[in-house]
Parts: sequence; C-alpha cells; structure tokens
Amino acid sequence: MIASRENRWLKRFRAALSGERSDDGTIGVEGVRLVEAALGSGLPVEALLISDLGARHLSRITPVLASDVSVFQTSDKLFAGVADTRAPQGIAALVRPRIATMETLLPGATLLVILVGVQDPGNVGTIMRAAEAFGATGAVTCPAGEIGTADPFAPKALRASAGSALRLPILPAVSSSGLLAQLGVSKLKIYAAVAPESAVATSLLLRPWEIDWKTPAAILIGNEGSGLPAEFMRAADARVFIPQAAASAPVGIESLNAAMAASLLLYEAMRQKNTSREPRR
Repeated sequence: MIASRENRWLKRFRAALSGERSDDGTIGVEGVRLVEAALGSGLPVEALLISDLGARHLSRITPVLASDVSVFQTSDKLFAGVADTRAPQGIAALVRPRIATMETLLPGATLLVILVGVQDPGNVGTIMRAAEAFGATGAVTCPAGEIGTADPFAPKALRASAGSALRLPILPAVSSSGLLAQLGVSKLKIYAAVAPESAVATSLLLRPWEIDWKTPAAILIGNEGSGLPAEFMRAADARVFIPQAAASAPVGIESLNAAMAASLLLYEAMRQKNTSREPRR
C-alpha cells in the first residue's frame, strides 16, 4: 500500500506515465485495455499500480498477471496525481517494450510501414493500429531532416494504437541515412505515399490497386504538412496516391491525413494477399 506521494514507486510511475523513458527503456501504460495488452503480450512487466477505483479491474487482468509482478495499491487521489489522463481508470503498469532491429525486422519482411517525420502522436498510434490489423510485419520511424517522428511508445500514441504498439515489431528513431542504406540492399519494393498533385512527369505514379502487394513492400508515409523528403522520394521504386472524388465546392479537402492514407494502403495490401485464399463466387 502506497500512502505518500513521495514514495519512490509512485515517482517512477509519475515519470513513466508522463512519457519519460527510464535507462532500461521502461515505459508507463495506463488504462485497463493497455495494461491488459501489456500483460498478455509477454513483455517484461515490472510493476502494477492500482487505485481504490481501479481494484474493480483485478478480476479482468488476473488471468494474464504473472506471479512475479509487483502490485501496489494507492488512493484515487494519489493515482490521479501520477496519471496522464483526465479521467483515470485507476490502473497502470511499468512495462519494457520490445525494440526491433534492422537485423530482426528486414529479413523475411513482407510489408513494412515507415513513418518519416510524422509528428502527430495520434497519427502515429493510429498507423500502428492499422499496421497490426492489416498484417504488416513491422514499422519503422525516422526523422525528416530536423522534423522528428512522434514516439510510438509515448502515452498519446500508445492510447491511439490501442495496444498495437506493444505487439507490433517497431524500430523507432532510426537515422534516415542508415535506413535508406538498409532499404537499398533489401528485397523490398519501396512505395512513397504522395498527394496526386505532387507527382512530376518523370515519376512512376500508381493507384493502390495497380501495385502488386504480394511482393514484399515498404510504404513510406511522410510529414503531415511537407510530405516526404527528396532523398526518400528518390529511393522509392514508385509513388502511390489515393484518388479522391472531385470537390463539390471551390475549396475542397486537400488530401487525406497521414493515418487515413496509411490505413487505406495497408488495407489494399491485405486485400490482395487474401484474395487468392478466398473462394470464388
């Protein structure tokens, strides 16, 4: 039972739930769904924190709670002081996510999604959720020049991923030069997601259904405002765009946001891969 806000464990939870990483990479997850995802994913879980209100969730997580996990209880007031959400559910965990490497991610990869300067953590989390749902084999994040990609393990991105970031193999914050070098020697076809108006006459521009997604591929998703850097455009085998209906007003929607575009491309890849398995009608 923790009764003081100066307790060292409470301080650890406060730091982790605010997005601070410990030296060993431990992060904080909050809410019954994320805690359940962390416990059920086989990741190393160091400790569990439950408030009086959160005790009602114990029966739900007990089947996936390992016997060696330290469990601490505290008051609702003290829990609210460490929580990152406005209406905390009273349950949180300290967990160490698995970080992929180039050596574990690229060999055997059939579909990667690569985020280049995607700044919004909500977009990053949603893309991770779509990547897992539509069968991607992993995700990579890297900066676009001086523009970094939001941490997929930060609190807001984790919530948007609904736990997918804890299960999907992810290589975060890799250098652009190192990533391009590795992609250059891989067997992946590289497709840069672009808006239709950004295409130039000399580039190969395809619609999603014109790509053979059964061939191992990587999808490049760029910054929400400026798109992909020139070096990533040059590295791509082709550019892919998502056609939109003609605007019904003088000022129409410019383009889909990063998360929606990535989700549609990932879905088309899954649809093609599953077509040969479906019975003909």
